[in-house]
Amino acid sequence: MKRFGVSTDVLPSGASRVGVARGGTGHGCVNRGGSGRRWVAGLKLQDQKGASRHATAARTAVVAAAGSASDPRVAIVGATGAVGQEFLSIIDERQFPHSSLKLLASKRSAGKKMKFQGETVEVQELTEDSFSDVDIALFSAGGGISKKFGPIAADSGAVVIDNSSAFRMTEGIPLVIPELNGDILGDVDWKSRDGAIIANPNCSTIIALMAVTPLHKEATVKRMVVSTYQASSGAGQAAMDELVQQTGEVLEGKAITKNIWPIQYAFNLFSHNSDLEANGYNEEEMKLVRETRKIWNYNDVDITATCIRVPVMRAHAESVNLEFEKPLPEDKAREILSKAPGVSIIDDRPNNTFPTPLDASFQDDVFVGRIRDDVSLGEDKNRHGIDMFVCGDQIRKGAALNAVQIAEFLLSKQN
Repeated sequence: MKRFGVSTDVLPSGASRVGVARGGTGHGCVNRGGSGRRWVAGLKLQDQKGASRHATAARTAVVAAAGSASDPRVAIVGATGAVGQEFLSIIDERQFPHSSLKLLASKRSAGKKMKFQGETVEVQELTEDSFSDVDIALFSAGGGISKKFGPIAADSGAVVIDNSSAFRMTEGIPLVIPELNGDILGDVDWKSRDGAIIANPNCSTIIALMAVTPLHKEATVKRMVVSTYQASSGAGQAAMDELVQQTGEVLEGKAITKNIWPIQYAFNLFSHNSDLEANGYNEEEMKLVRETRKIWNYNDVDITATCIRVPVMRAHAESVNLEFEKPLPEDKAREILSKAPGVSIIDDRPNNTFPTPLDASFQDDVFVGRIRDDVSLGEDKNRHGIDMFVCGDQIRKGAALNAVQIAEFLLSKQN
């Protein structure tokens, strides 16, 4: 299994937009009228679309075949979970090249049927022998599964793109947001069968850094203060289902079901449910601190975070305060962000219109607004700061989309 160091500064020159969906209505880039889509884009969404598109599928395949033999053989580990289902949707939407697609999950989920591109594909049990015919493996089945099966897959010759926290801070394993530091993947060749592991950053890190990194490149971030407002999707499909269930129970005056959370989630918010560290910060907060420094390859930045779980379905929101080494007026910051790959601006002060989690849901871009000079710095000419508000889809750019974009980046290097 190939491992390699990370020594490149963030944001390669000439970085290009990767699969960005812009458009929308004047002040922003989305239609606020809603898409009518279901909250999770895998089995349910495929079923929704399948009435017409998949009506002719008459056979069940263990491995879905598509594309040419020269395309990579792809596996999804954790295929029946929320992110695994989103992998399927994104691979379909973006027409990601693949010669075959294998769906892997626990023994309990093995045998389930999932619709994909005109075929019914049967989910297989994940075993140590699952990867001999896999070139790219997209993992989203939790850290324990990744720690056990990630190295096995890589030793079998596959490039593993892992969505868990298992390898993010492991020395020699790249932590990648393709638009920002994809160039550190220069040594990875999926065709070589050497194998490798690439880590997907945490969702809150990805969403913040998509907006912050272009400004960091311009003026160098000295200090970053982040408060996150995180959706139920970050805790998985069961948490999303419980939020829906609790909402109905509250409105109907019924007893509250608390299978996932020890406290009421609907119509409430609470400190992020990850474990607390000795310094009083929870793991989610320290992920943002540590991962930012690794992605930037830059430790001379002070970062603090407070992470809160809010009763929202699938898009995170983040309040970000930045202090820079050099001056960066709000107009300049807005101009930089308007050109940043994977970023769209909703910043309409006259109409008090700014990003919301609903705007970001099911969208590829991260949305930024409330861009303003930090008034707390007053008239001090030696201090320079910006405040802004960021929203991004936790399941898409915060997880599945970023991983597929990493795979796309690997394929683009072969062309």
